Amino acid sequence: MADIQPFEVAWSETDVQAVLDQVRAYPWPPIPEVPDGWAYGCDASYLKALCEHWTERYDWRSAMAELNRFPQFTARVEDYDLHFLQVVGEAGGRRPLLVTHGWPGSHYEFWGAIEKLAFPSRFGGDAKDAFDLVIPSLPGFGFSSKPTRPIGQRTTARLFNTLMTDVLGYPSYIAQGGDWGAMVTSWLGHDHGAQVRAIHLNMMAFRPFGGPQTPDEIAWLTRQSAMMDVMGGYFRLQASKPQSLAWMGAGNPVGQAAWIAERFHDWSDLREKPLDAVHPKDRMLTNIMIYVMTGSFATGAWYYRGLLEEGGIAFKEGERCETPTAFANFPGEPLYTAPPRTWADRAYNITRWTEMPRGGHFAAMEEPDLFVADVRDWGKGV
Repeated sequence: MADIQPFEVAWSETDVQAVLDQVRAYPWPPIPEVPDGWAYGCDASYLKALCEHWTERYDWRSAMAELNRFPQFTARVEDYDLHFLQVVGEAGGRRPLLVTHGWPGSHYEFWGAIEKLAFPSRFGGDAKDAFDLVIPSLPGFGFSSKPTRPIGQRTTARLFNTLMTDVLGYPSYIAQGGDWGAMVTSWLGHDHGAQVRAIHLNMMAFRPFGGPQTPDEIAWLTRQSAMMDVMGGYFRLQASKPQSLAWMGAGNPVGQAAWIAERFHDWSDLREKPLDAVHPKDRMLTNIMIYVMTGSFATGAWYYRGLLEEGGIAFKEGERCETPTAFANFPGEPLYTAPPRTWADRAYNITRWTEMPRGGHFAAMEEPDLFVADVRDWGKGV
């Protein structure tokens, strides 16, 4: 069994001040006035306000204390030191739930949901609905160790299954994920069904064999392709030549912040609330700091190249994820919209499909109560 070590976030004054000095010294380029600054990338006025907040009002010590609020550990699995939270709540070890984040998020995405999932009776719920939560940092992200070359989501699923079974000793468990977490969770269901009893996704990851087969599927895929032309440049860059992006981001916390904040703007449900209401600056900056302070910007981008090197997302003929799969469709997701049910049914054994009233790509961050309610209700049947 791997040696499990307690872990604490420990940012030094010297290292943080070096980052803040870089932010203060950033040579702002000339930026023309445009009607919608977000149409061309990260909006200049937002980024300047974020950096001013970063250097003048962001309390990094409080953020560090917040990141240390839940028990966290590291364990060696194959060639990686995996960082993870383990919150044993009212389930007392009996209902393990593995939750996996994506890019450009982090394990911090789930802060608003952790206590409600682990200790429901504190929030008016029933203790019998509680989970043991295990929330890792993806390899190359945050406080997990860095790979020496890009690895992908199928490899990550193998590592996480080993973490859950061999390291933490759970004979079986259930799993949830969105963004890359949805892909990792899908591979857990596909490859490790003997241990993974059921999965819950808030983004559809796998594509069935054979392409679109109905008018609805053709219309959805056509729209998806058009949206990728407008909003998917990041994907093509990170999946093809991520190292050049890494050089631009290295030593440039403002550039990293712009690249990350753009995704949060473009992928969140902003139909009823502005970005600062959906993702307050302090929370946005803590997520960004996890990348900046751990040097994860480069290896986070590598994770896209890992997808291609492991074979992509389309199934071969006869393949399907047979593990019972729940899907929560948060409708404010502008880019990775949910496919028609017929498409999903050919890729997964869909046993539950929930249409959520609001929320976008970062479901647990944007709408933690809706996220908790759906995961809790799903968990009762698995």
